[in-house]
Amino acid sequence: MQTFDRATVDSTGAFLVGELERLDQTLNLPLVAYTWSRDIQLREDASIADDISSFTNTNFASSGTGGKPNGKNWIGKDSTAIAGVNLDIQKQGFPLQLWGQELGWTVIELEAAAKVGRPIDTQKYDGMQLKWNMDTDEQVYIGDDDLNAKGLLTLSGVATTAATKTWATSTADEIRDSVNAILTTAWKNSAYSMVPTDLLLPPEQYALLGTIIVSSAGNQSLLTYLSTNTIAYHNNGVPLNIKPVKWLKGRGAKGTDRALAYTNDKKYVRFPMVPLRSIPVQYRGIYQLVTYYGKLGAVEPVYKETLAYMDGI
Repeated sequence: MQTFDRATVDSTGAFLVGELERLDQTLNLPLVAYTWSRDIQLREDASIADDISSFTNTNFASSGTGGKPNGKNWIGKDSTAIAGVNLDIQKQGFPLQLWGQELGWTVIELEAAAKVGRPIDTQKYDGMQLKWNMDTDEQVYIGDDDLNAKGLLTLSGVATTAATKTWATSTADEIRDSVNAILTTAWKNSAYSMVPTDLLLPPEQYALLGTIIVSSAGNQSLLTYLSTNTIAYHNNGVPLNIKPVKWLKGRGAKGTDRALAYTNDKKYVRFPMVPLRSIPVQYRGIYQLVTYYGKLGAVEPVYKETLAYMDGI
């Protein structure tokens, strides 16, 4: 008697169904969450031919009258020595790495999967898209060690402070002071030019803010309260955007949890990406093959002084 093991039939999604068995035809995909598209804007000018994405930072230098660094540039009616402006342009480059996957199936598998209502080509495409987004999520938040690329949560040179105590052991007022402290750090480091508009937290701390009630009427959580009662709202005119990110758990010094305050605007920080594209389907005997490819860069902190970390929350 001819038999088929699980590996043979499972690859096309065709199963033996008994008379008294009710098979749910819904395709239950893996439970995966990725939030990179929510927390960073893309730099879209990169092409598939580029190997490096780069940008420049310009610094100006000018002294006042009489060589005084902070003096005003007064001149006389007959002045012959007039100060000018010097500039220094520094370039920073980041890798753009090629990413690709090949999807393949036989025409027999294609026919069998289509007959049972679960086309193998579309399912493999969905799996490839899932892997692309999972890889992008990791690249955006923590970068890649092999490429020596940093992510949004692991950038070098970003001001990092330590919380006085964990939020789980803090009062509502202490948590509010902690949030204002990280916002003020970024504001001060940017020469008071930009207060962060976004605050990313580990899931547990985000959930904690949602459970602490600050209103005597019991109708307002600390999460809602902080969105409109920090310097971010009063300076920017929009509520502080507080969101959870799984990658922040244990990301701080000595394995502590980390918070990030930043401004989600491509002017300050962005991520270069070349979207996925494909080549025409190739036929090899009874096999059909199609390759998808794109490029992922590294987070570009154009103005890293507008970001701030706080560890130990």
